[in-house]
Amino acid sequence: MTILAFIVCSSNLLAQIRLPKLLSDGVVLQRDTELRIFGWASAGETVRLKFNKQNFETVTNASGEWEFLLPPQKAGGPYQMTFRGKNSIEVNNILFGDVWICSGQSNMEISMERVKEKYPKEIAASKNPFIRQIEVVDAYDFHQPQTDFKAPMQWLEANPETIYKFSAVAYFFAKELYDTYQVPIGLVNAALGGARVSCFLSEEALKEFPEDYQVAQEFKNDSLIEAITTADNKRAEDWHKELNSNDLGVNQLPQWSDPQYNDFDWNQMMVPGFWADQSLGFVNGAVWFRKTIDVPKSMAGKPAKLMMGRVVDQDFIYINGQQVGSISYQYPPRRYEVAPDILKEGKNVITVRVVNQSGRGGFFYDKPYCLAVGNDTIDLKGIWKYRLGTNMPSLASPTFIRWKPLGLYNKMIAPLTQFKIKGVLFYQGESNTYDPQLYAKQFPALISDWRAQWGQGDFPFLYVQLPNYMQQYNTEKESQWAQLREAQWKALLLPNTGMAVAIDAGEWNDIHPLNKKVIGKRLALQARSLAYGEQNLVASGPLFTSAMERNGALYVNFKNEGEGMVCHGDALKGFEIAGANLHFVKANASIENNTVVLSHPNIADPQYVRYAWANNPVEANLYNKGGLPASPFRNYDPGTLHKVAWQGKQCAVVLTYDDALDVHLDNVAPLLDELGMKATFYISAAASGFTSRTKEWQTLASNGHELGNHTLYHPCLGNLPGREWVNPNYDLSTYSIEKMVEEIRLTNAFLGVLDHKTERTFAFTCGDMAIGDRTFMDLLRGDLVGARTVYKGIEPIDAIDPYAIKCFGVNGESGEELIAEVEKAMKNKGLLVFLFHGVGGGHSLNVSLEAHEALVRYLKAHEDVIWTDTMLDVVKNIKANQEQQ
Repeated sequence: MTILAFIVCSSNLLAQIRLPKLLSDGVVLQRDTELRIFGWASAGETVRLKFNKQNFETVTNASGEWEFLLPPQKAGGPYQMTFRGKNSIEVNNILFGDVWICSGQSNMEISMERVKEKYPKEIAASKNPFIRQIEVVDAYDFHQPQTDFKAPMQWLEANPETIYKFSAVAYFFAKELYDTYQVPIGLVNAALGGARVSCFLSEEALKEFPEDYQVAQEFKNDSLIEAITTADNKRAEDWHKELNSNDLGVNQLPQWSDPQYNDFDWNQMMVPGFWADQSLGFVNGAVWFRKTIDVPKSMAGKPAKLMMGRVVDQDFIYINGQQVGSISYQYPPRRYEVAPDILKEGKNVITVRVVNQSGRGGFFYDKPYCLAVGNDTIDLKGIWKYRLGTNMPSLASPTFIRWKPLGLYNKMIAPLTQFKIKGVLFYQGESNTYDPQLYAKQFPALISDWRAQWGQGDFPFLYVQLPNYMQQYNTEKESQWAQLREAQWKALLLPNTGMAVAIDAGEWNDIHPLNKKVIGKRLALQARSLAYGEQNLVASGPLFTSAMERNGALYVNFKNEGEGMVCHGDALKGFEIAGANLHFVKANASIENNTVVLSHPNIADPQYVRYAWANNPVEANLYNKGGLPASPFRNYDPGTLHKVAWQGKQCAVVLTYDDALDVHLDNVAPLLDELGMKATFYISAAASGFTSRTKEWQTLASNGHELGNHTLYHPCLGNLPGREWVNPNYDLSTYSIEKMVEEIRLTNAFLGVLDHKTERTFAFTCGDMAIGDRTFMDLLRGDLVGARTVYKGIEPIDAIDPYAIKCFGVNGESGEELIAEVEKAMKNKGLLVFLFHGVGGGHSLNVSLEAHEALVRYLKAHEDVIWTDTMLDVVKNIKANQEQQ
């Protein structure tokens, strides 16, 4: 190419009119408001727009930017826009209607394809050219807000072919609105799985959150991102390379997927299930499963569907030696099409190679496991044969750069702020359950931030309160999911916000519940009320307003009762009440004159109430007659209570029990649970008393007790006098600081799998706080809330080091002697921590059952002046008071 030709070509390129990616064929533009139609061309270029028999003309500025102001348009279409400069562009099939931004994380992102088995009729009837979606491509940028998207984007009209790409929640929302108003609906799907709320905050908004703001500044360094990405990729590549080279199932001949392979000596395991709970134990790596089934003639030689629930983490599935499917991560359902030439009449072998990178590997419960041909099915649940292919160290998770603060806002949200919208749908929060208190600040900040960025005032912001999830427990001392739902409920204080309660729409074993239709419809109710002005519409279930004690009962009032409140079931459930001690019990509940009345024979003066306060409160059954569930709530703020030393009592007492002994489950827990008392049990996770009774310890945790961290192997310094009993393998004097820190963090992770808690305290094994002249607790302050020593003392709240709490080690004292220690604590207004080992036997350091019971019953009888609670809650009280000082 000559220099002249290059200049001419470059000039022509510069002259090209360019439109924002959103303004493309099939676009839905916001009706009934003046619109800014904009784009780019050469500086000083004249740009013309022809639309609906109207002509517009403008000249680009020095930066090549141009814009037209289009008068408000009524709902309708399709229309065409023609742009002319030195080139011309046509945008066809334009509709004017209502544009909704659909954002959040995976539960907003999940498409109709994921729920196709649940909604076949809805998919078949989905043809509607007036419901459209455009999906924003996942991307991040930490440098500056973008004005347009780089990747191609396409508006899709809803029909049975395209519907699989629509956000399921957003589609059902749009369908409900279109059926109600016959107005075109444009959905802009800008969601990303796993994203925290800080990802969607602008840089200006992030300044209110220094830690996240600092992270955002660090990731402006492209070299840092490249280095992290390279290291993560190499670590994963090396791990999988080692896995595959060591996996016997891959390297032996015949391979274990071969139907001719003889698995006569393999062990057996129940599927579904997790192998950590069965004979294999807690391992990472590759585990192979095989099952031989009998296929009848009616199913042979036909296309089939294999349903294998959900698998942690990766699966490779074979039938008769032919691979029929593989998914690399745990969340998607395993639904595989089986070609017609694979199944044969008679014996068929299904082989599943499961690769688990870390945590609990296996098959999720309560999911479909079957092979189907038409209406004929073969149940695959039950006994499978298994064998370990190879055991691997856990693979560390990669650094998810796209989940860092700011990046998604700049790349996925900022370009949208230049377009007028009707409102926002937001379904997010699962990734923030680790810190509900931070979410309580950042979520309202996001709402205000987006309204400021769009400059459209307080447009409707509609969001989903997190649904029920995880295993059901009898009672829960605390639930971070419940706390996050509370933060979402409190965001209703902001104007023009609406919340779809989903506490009845979740699945205990799936963070991605399939019931998206009810969520979309409940969001649409909120829209009809807030965005479309249906004043008399009851758009929400009951929302708590007040609670008042009267004659030994608590009277709880709500708004949004509609035509009245009802319980779904024989009796009203899900409510817990407490007196001043905050020890909650299940309440006797009834509905009287649209008021919920709560009582319990053991609580004469109820002050506090909470409803559906659990990760998965399946008993909660309060609705209005419109079929909308009540939102979870509580009528107190623990943070406020913690600001008063010992929650207003004379002293605090913590009962701690070390080493996960059988007597703790057999002798201690029943007494504590009978009296509604809570304690901390410090667990050495490899101890036989723990590993042999894991489910009982899980139940203990679900009853409100704290499972504290006491390491995996209980390492102690073996080089001290009298320590000949220390196992040489776990001699702390031979540990490095790094090894000890890793062991404590692994114990945290293991206990977290068991009790789903992310906060806990620690007890120093044998009281050893250092290795040589190096202490390890300073490295763990971000992992642990506090720590208990073995050193004796009762201290006032302002003198306590939360990471070196003193205690009273119990060994042979009488009940009277133990109670005398409590009286000392009351006199000194201090903290008394009892350290128990054996209770009624079980350890050389022991207290009699009678003495222990006398102490516990004394504490219960004096709970009006003595605060007895877990170490975790007491340390929070200590820290809150010390921060005030």
